[in-house]
Amino acid sequence: MKTLMTAALMTAALAAPAAAFDPAAMSDSERAAFGEAVRDYIMQNPTVLVEALNAMEARRLADEAESDKLLVQTYSAEIFEDGHSWIGGNPAGDLTIVEFIDYRCGYCRRVAPEVDEVVAKDGNIRLILKEFPILGEESDLASRYAIAVKQLEGGEAYKAVHDRLYTMRGAVTAESLTEISEDLGFDAQAVAARMSSEEVTAEIASNRQLAEKMQIMGTPTFVIGPELLRGIPSTGLAAAVEQVRAAEG
Repeated sequence: MKTLMTAALMTAALAAPAAAFDPAAMSDSERAAFGEAVRDYIMQNPTVLVEALNAMEARRLADEAESDKLLVQTYSAEIFEDGHSWIGGNPAGDLTIVEFIDYRCGYCRRVAPEVDEVVAKDGNIRLILKEFPILGEESDLASRYAIAVKQLEGGEAYKAVHDRLYTMRGAVTAESLTEISEDLGFDAQAVAARMSSEEVTAEIASNRQLAEKMQIMGTPTFVIGPELLRGIPSTGLAAAVEQVRAAEG
């Protein structure tokens, strides 16, 4: 009899419109019976709880994606046209990828060859790199060096330094950076002096302010068209590009 009663209560509650089901209207005994029925059902059907948690997570991720799209829209000028970040790939490409980078970030180092490969194979991607040193003194030193080279020697020199910093072994020091300058034929003293300049400091500060507004706290972070991807895309960068293009029609 008790089983029949609790099952009936649960069935009625699930079948009734949300507005018609009022737990407050239950008596204490009905409420206790209903709670026990729900518990028994979940214990006998644990996959229901897993499904509910998965549905909640899917909704959370969807909400975050929409919020991130809004951030990209709001700060699009600073993201895509800041006037100081290095631009590579096809400057007239139909899709822009922006990457926030830190040279001491292992994930950034790991994905760097994939970024270059996708951009080269696609041929229609505009690539923007934003220096975002967040992993300590060596990160800051490396970014200052790369930016100083860009400001003094131009975009091709910057990309050469960018690649070198990702593959270098050992600590980033004034001595190791001077060695890179000498290897690549730069004026090591001029670059070293530029590293502490207001122009370099201002570029890093601008990127950090943008990251703060976009709630970016790690590297690599990608903006692919209208999409903000926090970390390396789980499906791979090429697949992420295809998905964005498909969504854009």
